[in-house]
Amino acid sequence: MKLLWTIMIVLILLLQVRLWVGEGSFAQVWALEKSIAEQREENSELATRNERLYAEVRNLRNEQSAVEERARMNLGLIREDETFFLVVEN
Repeated sequence: MKLLWTIMIVLILLLQVRLWVGEGSFAQVWALEKSIAEQREENSELATRNERLYAEVRNLRNEQSAVEERARMNLGLIREDETFFLVVEN
């Protein structure tokens, strides 16, 4: 009878070790849940960025004024009848 109790206790201890340390343990599950949460947050930020970029692309495709504004701001282009003034700050 004593041998049976010893075997049962050893088996319970082995199962507990696997539960806390081994493959599929609580620690591994917690680490995976944390990783999933971080990935979801990053995905959310990237989805927001993608929506802004898609909106900008739609705007550039549909409106000539948006293309003109981009040319003025980024490339420094002007129209034929305009005069360019460069203001230099000291």
